[in-house]
Amino acid sequence: MLTPRPYSLTPGYGELVLDENSTVDAPAPLGEVLAWLQSALRPPTGLPFPRSAPTSARAVAAPSSISVSGSSVSGSSGSSASVPASSGSGSGSAQATISLGLDDDLGPESFRLRVTPERAVITGGGPAGVFWGCQALLQLLPPAVHRKAPAAGHRWAIPAVQIYDTPRFAWRGLMLDVARHFMPKHDVLRIIDLMAMHRLNTLHLHLTDDQGWRVEIRRYPRLTEVGAWRHESQVGAVSGGPVDGRPHGGYYTQDDIREIVAYAGQRFITVVPEIETPGHVQAALAAYPSLGVTGAPQQVWTRWGVNRNVLNAEESTVDFFTDVLDEIMELFPSRYIGIGGDECPRDQWRDDPRTQQRMAELGLSREQQLHAWFVRRLGDHLAAAGRRLFGWDEILEGDLPTGATIASWRGSTGAVTAARRGFDVVSCPDDKVYLDYRQSELPTEPIPVSIPLGLRDVYVFDPVPPELTPDEARHVLGGQAAMWTEHADSPRTVDYLLFPRLCAVAEALWSTPGGDFTDFERRLTHHLTRLDAFGVEYRHPSGPHPWQQRPGIPGRPATREQRAEHIARLVAAITAP
Repeated sequence: MLTPRPYSLTPGYGELVLDENSTVDAPAPLGEVLAWLQSALRPPTGLPFPRSAPTSARAVAAPSSISVSGSSVSGSSGSSASVPASSGSGSGSAQATISLGLDDDLGPESFRLRVTPERAVITGGGPAGVFWGCQALLQLLPPAVHRKAPAAGHRWAIPAVQIYDTPRFAWRGLMLDVARHFMPKHDVLRIIDLMAMHRLNTLHLHLTDDQGWRVEIRRYPRLTEVGAWRHESQVGAVSGGPVDGRPHGGYYTQDDIREIVAYAGQRFITVVPEIETPGHVQAALAAYPSLGVTGAPQQVWTRWGVNRNVLNAEESTVDFFTDVLDEIMELFPSRYIGIGGDECPRDQWRDDPRTQQRMAELGLSREQQLHAWFVRRLGDHLAAAGRRLFGWDEILEGDLPTGATIASWRGSTGAVTAARRGFDVVSCPDDKVYLDYRQSELPTEPIPVSIPLGLRDVYVFDPVPPELTPDEARHVLGGQAAMWTEHADSPRTVDYLLFPRLCAVAEALWSTPGGDFTDFERRLTHHLTRLDAFGVEYRHPSGPHPWQQRPGIPGRPATREQRAEHIARLVAAITAP
């Protein structure tokens, strides 16, 4: 019943019962993982789980190999698998009920979990692998283990089993948009916990846009004093539709960001920040109008869609954003720093005499080249600091700095083009993993946007386009889902849109390809009881509950044919070498 589907699973005989005498143990390098496991087990069980005597830093002894066939592996594709043998030279404390250990023969995120009636042993190639093994262990316990206080009437037993698991992709992510509707810090931390449950390891945090600036920049305080607040918000997805007349805003202090990053790091999740440029910047222009082409006063935008206001190309504006990125890099240790680059209209540049003069000074003849120039300037600044530029696939329309990484969202064209040009890719095609899209054709779906993306549609997501050669496919780091929040104005709505579709994305990114959807649905039926215990207000398989609906608020539905035609027009400027 594990989700994501494990690489191999062999049931054993009997069960391990946890009680007041149960202990835990781990070597010093796994101290933080052990502390997390204790913090996860103690509240729902009411058991103390004290630490037993110290143990060796190497793996606890395990079978030399495990050979399994499809009939004994939950969700297996039917092929047999050979599991790496343990080469651990030491053993844990014989008294420990749950022991953690390391094994150099495993990959950094790989783990082996063995449960017998006497003990449970989790070994990993690194702390991350052991942590993912702990997540699997929790899934073997009753769903009430995900509650925050003792749950009466539960027998805390773990079935005997042997599991070997390893991720398919290194980048297993979720893009969370906190710019359109601000998500308070405690809700972000909750999302991080849910990501960890599903072994997702990258949180792409979309921090700025036309509708709000959500991160404190001490050198430029007006970015949050002014840019973090709008006086109202559009209701629904129809252009020119009504507004709610209700102010909205919020931002994360630098201490908040440090807490979010540290909390995620304890769960082996990297937070990748995104600061939008040179479009999607009206919140910044409201704070500092001189950054814009016209220099005219602006308000934080109250509408959804693509805003025509963009940054100017003055050196002072480049300096402003390199200053911003310097503070961002101090807050986020991520190797990747997002700079946006998407949906940047160029008509203001075309119509502005000063911008045309600036282009001539730079030796540029087309506005597309100016967009690429701006992206390269920021990319060079990041590279000088040892970081890598992360941008949406629009940046492929120009020359890119070395080391740029592409978020391919407009179908697979960006992924194919980037990989063939030698750039790394994170696949996030909108027609597969944009989880703000409606979930069915039901008229009760809240604010229906674009095409219907049901659970089955998401489950078949494969980050690697089939037309890539094996060498080209190596540039695909993995994939991520996208949670845009124009129409998700509360954490409850985010829950509804994310789950259970994010469970399917997690399996697509972790498990071997070729999974069976019927098997996934079977496991998901049990997994939903875990989400219930966690408190997730997911979409029920039968459709939205009454309180999840938004009657009378218009959406913007489209057919797959209409969406495909629209995307084809958008990617026309991207060409492979």
